[in-house]
Amino acid sequence: MASVSTRAGDTGGTIRRISALLFRHPRLKLGVVLGAPLLWFTVVYLGALAVLFLSAFWRLDVFTSEVVHQWGFSNFETLLREPVYRIIALRTIGIAAAVTLTDIALSFPLAYFAARIATPRVRKALLLMVVIPLWANYLVRIFAWKLILSPGGFLDSAVHFLGFSLQIANSKWALWITFVYLWLPFTSLPIYGALERVPSSYLEASSDLGGKGWMTFRRVVFPLILPGIVAGSIFSFSLTLGDYIAPDLVGNTQFIGTVIYQSTGVANSVPFGAAYAFVPLIVMAVYLVIAKRMGAFDAL
Repeated sequence: MASVSTRAGDTGGTIRRISALLFRHPRLKLGVVLGAPLLWFTVVYLGALAVLFLSAFWRLDVFTSEVVHQWGFSNFETLLREPVYRIIALRTIGIAAAVTLTDIALSFPLAYFAARIATPRVRKALLLMVVIPLWANYLVRIFAWKLILSPGGFLDSAVHFLGFSLQIANSKWALWITFVYLWLPFTSLPIYGALERVPSSYLEASSDLGGKGWMTFRRVVFPLILPGIVAGSIFSFSLTLGDYIAPDLVGNTQFIGTVIYQSTGVANSVPFGAAYAFVPLIVMAVYLVIAKRMGAFDAL
């Protein structure tokens, strides 16, 4: 019995000494807590990016369909030489920007009403309606909009009942509508959070100083919620930029992700797909640098 209690006392003393050591060295404690996740992140994410970077400089043997591990810039030369890839890149970036601006325009009045006007019960109902679509499967939502926008679908029938004709199935307009719906919750919630954090005393002070509604919004509200707007735009822009399923199912068009999928999965040209993947990576890197300067990460 004495030996058992002695071992228990030694174990308890060791735990106390380790706890005291971690308490005296907060950075060591932080390293112990985050060491394993950071190591996993480094190996999986940064390692995958490193492999992507290396494989972009390899080439595909057109006769054997095997990847040749020889350094070269043939994939990047193809991207710069062939205009079709520039057109696809510009189309992807343009639609992503249009979707982002539309989501911001739709999110602001909804977020403002929920954050500043609605009662707590109405606010909860609105936020629930915004979040509920996220519970449905991504493909289910895409196919739902494909049916709505198809010839003879709900939208076509409703417009035809009013005496108009609207044929937007399998078009960029259909793709734009689908993307706006898909990423609207990701844009609305950061803007709502930014509006909710605006102190009411600031609005009262602006009113006391003679500021009208538009002036108060432009000089007081907008600078305070700008990080939230940029934070929401990161989600909608990046998710649209990297999508390859909706463009094929709804828009019947090619995005950067579509070309990458076809290159790696169909043509087995992994090096070319890796080289083309650098386009959205560079675009998002520039976008994130601008967003960081605007304080968007503080609103995430």
